Amino acid sequence: MSAESILAGAPWLTAGGTARVLQLLNADGEEARVVGGTVRNALLGLPPGDADIATTALPEEVVRRAKSAGIKSVPTGIEHGTITLVIDGTPYEVTTLREDTETFGRKAKVVFGRDWVKDAERRDFTMNGLSVDADGVVYDYVGGIADAKARRVRFIGAPDQRIAEDYLRILRFFRIHAAFGAGEPDRDGTLACIRGRAGLATLSAERVRMEILKLLVTPGASAAALAMADAGLLQAMIGGVAYTGPLTAMIAIERALDLAPSSTRRLAALTVAVTEDARRVATRLRLSNAEAKALDSMGHRWWRFAAMDEARARRLLYRLGAERYHDRVLLAWARAGGEVTASHWRALAELPLRWTAPKFPLRAADFIARGLAEGPALGHVLTLAEDAWLAADFPLEEAALAAIADQATARATREKN
Repeated sequence: MSAESILAGAPWLTAGGTARVLQLLNADGEEARVVGGTVRNALLGLPPGDADIATTALPEEVVRRAKSAGIKSVPTGIEHGTITLVIDGTPYEVTTLREDTETFGRKAKVVFGRDWVKDAERRDFTMNGLSVDADGVVYDYVGGIADAKARRVRFIGAPDQRIAEDYLRILRFFRIHAAFGAGEPDRDGTLACIRGRAGLATLSAERVRMEILKLLVTPGASAAALAMADAGLLQAMIGGVAYTGPLTAMIAIERALDLAPSSTRRLAALTVAVTEDARRVATRLRLSNAEAKALDSMGHRWWRFAAMDEARARRLLYRLGAERYHDRVLLAWARAGGEVTASHWRALAELPLRWTAPKFPLRAADFIARGLAEGPALGHVLTLAEDAWLAADFPLEEAALAAIADQATARATREKN
């Protein structure tokens, strides 16, 4: 075990809600520390994020102390010892030290304790097994400081055992490496993930979806996806081919256009060649309605962009709207190889920035004035007129609009007769 005063004076530790929770629980024989990812991030010079706090105090004592201090407490996971304290609208998860006595995923049976070593040893990766007290002293029982500094993601203890406790750790291994690791993933961990991959079938689709979407926006998403595909892990989760090349291209395109990483766009690049792929992945991962519709739209005839001129692109932009148009262009660009200097693709992708589609200027009243009665026929003639307006490249002059209205009315009349 090592203990180093390397975070002394950190602002997030000495002021604000985190400091207040630590002060509340560090009294009368009890101890509290910040644990997990917050400590890891601080050692790596990254924003600490939300602070998770562990304590020797039992959940009932945490609630009692919070009430005495006028702090709201919510029993978000009291059966596992977790109480959420809310300070100035910010939640702080406080969990009593514990040991897993039986492990089967998220339904592990636990007993509460006071042993910081055992609490650290039940966690997943060494860099997540660190804790820091209110004075900035970092406690390391599992070799996490050295691994964090080396950006090396290793399981705590026997990798196979850690994975068998919760098979989601296979995905977390690659996600944490993609976010914080360097070089190739740890070999022992990778081999254990391959040995345990059958256990992925026991996970809920919602948990898999959450981890995949998180992984896809990490700095090392491309390499992690390739490693997972090579290990035979990705195909089992998405139920089809993993297109790692288009994913790499999509990431390069986003960076070239200075776009924020999009988990949905990247998921489409990784999994979608046709709309059938989009629907399969949506079902397999139980995507939200918005995510499923986005993937389906991106997969719809994206290949037409390869030979599309700007006039046709403007018509599609009008039909799809800026967001759907933009995502479909980027998928087509990624699947075409993602050459970021390609002027054709860049022009198509940047069309919504330099051109805004006008609203269709003709209304039902324009056709009623031409003798058409209200009803289904009126809707039909509006569709005919809109199609003609698009084909004429969005004219707004009164003479052009009158000609389009006259022609659409005449055509509808002929069809009726």
